[in-house]
Amino acid sequence: MTTASLTTQIQPRSPQRGFVNEPFIDFKAPENARKMQAALDLVASQLGREYDLIIGGRRLKTEGKIRSLNPARPAQVVGVHQKAGAEHAQEAVQAALHAFEFWSRISVETRVSLLLNAAEIIRQRKFEFCAWLTYEVGKNWAEADADVGETIDFLEFYSRDALRLAAAQTPIQYPGERNELLYIPLGVGAVISPWNFPFAIMVGMTAASIVTGNTVVLKPSSDAPTIAAKFVEVLEEAGLPGGVVNFCPGSGSAFGNAIVEHPKTRFIAFTGSKAVGLEIHERAAKARPGQIWIKRTILEMGGKDSILVCADADLDAAVEGVVASAFGFSGQKCSACSRAIVEAPIYEVFTERLRERVAQLTVGDPAANHNMGPVVNQNALKSMLSYIETGKKEGRLIAGGHAFDTPEGGYFLEPTVFAGIAPIALLAQEEIFGPVLALIKVENFEEGLAVANNTEYGLTGALYTSDRERLNHARREYHVGNLYFNRKCTGAMVGAHPFGGFNMSGTDSKAGGPDYLTLFTQAKSVAEKL
Repeated sequence: MTTASLTTQIQPRSPQRGFVNEPFIDFKAPENARKMQAALDLVASQLGREYDLIIGGRRLKTEGKIRSLNPARPAQVVGVHQKAGAEHAQEAVQAALHAFEFWSRISVETRVSLLLNAAEIIRQRKFEFCAWLTYEVGKNWAEADADVGETIDFLEFYSRDALRLAAAQTPIQYPGERNELLYIPLGVGAVISPWNFPFAIMVGMTAASIVTGNTVVLKPSSDAPTIAAKFVEVLEEAGLPGGVVNFCPGSGSAFGNAIVEHPKTRFIAFTGSKAVGLEIHERAAKARPGQIWIKRTILEMGGKDSILVCADADLDAAVEGVVASAFGFSGQKCSACSRAIVEAPIYEVFTERLRERVAQLTVGDPAANHNMGPVVNQNALKSMLSYIETGKKEGRLIAGGHAFDTPEGGYFLEPTVFAGIAPIALLAQEEIFGPVLALIKVENFEEGLAVANNTEYGLTGALYTSDRERLNHARREYHVGNLYFNRKCTGAMVGAHPFGGFNMSGTDSKAGGPDYLTLFTQAKSVAEKL
């Protein structure tokens, strides 16, 4: 395909306004509740469909299959997917390399137009995409809406930011020369996306890659490949040529490792666990025969996030912030609060108020819009129950602590709170990635801040206080990538809260911020003597 023929396929759509975050849906409005129910019914009629690998625009089937299941009803198959193996890695990378030859050379305006078209397609079908998230990963209506809204935001934000980057200039023009600074694409990238934000994070990493002129081998999580397949359908509808995004669900140990190690893979964008992220980083660091570059890794790996509540805090706001941060999407967020660090003068009253608030949460099928749905799979549930047994030895269980059976066999766990946890206890140090909260008592702000900084992670954190001096001190010394004052520690908004963490939380890549796209490019300085 030539640049000219591609340009004629895409109807340019210019960004006519500045970036604005996609508004949340008010599901209390009867009309919106009806639309969501209609979308759930529509998607229910499409469950169980089989999806192909897509490599270079060709659709392929494999002997091995990946079955995506509804975690609230594990007998319900959401989608059946082909399982890419190591033998598909060479074909996928070659297809992406071929596409890179023309995709990297078309205008940034054309690439931007395509992604804006994709954003509009998703916007027009927002309720439908929310329903897919409800069925595939167990998000209630509000959590699904936040995921879809962030997806649209990434497409819109990175499109506009690509135009800004393309217009970059050198700080000065040297006398007698014409000086340029060009941000050029890297090449073929591996995008390895998670299941917990399977739409927004997957789309964000993919959109940043392709809007800057790169091509992609996309390996979504095996727990959430269907929503990724739906996004690839959107890209095709928007006009994306074959080979620019190659859709390849597969195992991490086989296909994932093969694309990370391939000598023609130029970068890896990954979101997931610390263990897998470090393994990817190590594999990518080793140069392979035929490799002429140092591979770039863009990693977001998790957290052990704290909310520090001072004695002068607004207690009602702090309780609400901790509950929302700890139990939204059943705590299955790298940004989730898993430690509430509370000053001694209010510790007992805070603990009681928190226990009362947690008791009001409902747990059940997310299609019925409960506060909390299931955890993602059986193995995750077993891991969380093991941590709960540890918590019973390390502290005092004051809420939850039990899985419960449903007629459909869903993976449901009560919101669980332990009091009296020591700062160095296992429950206070290891990422659980579920609805388990540790309460830690400290004597004062200084001790609380030291506890907040005592893990190997540094992703999100929050501080509730009315003391301006403490807020200023925390700005300097609370060591996390995303710090929030007097609000919850989840819910980063694209543009306002560039997202990424310190230490073992990743490479501080700051998704949704002004520096993110530079990670997918390399800068080229050009000087012409006049």
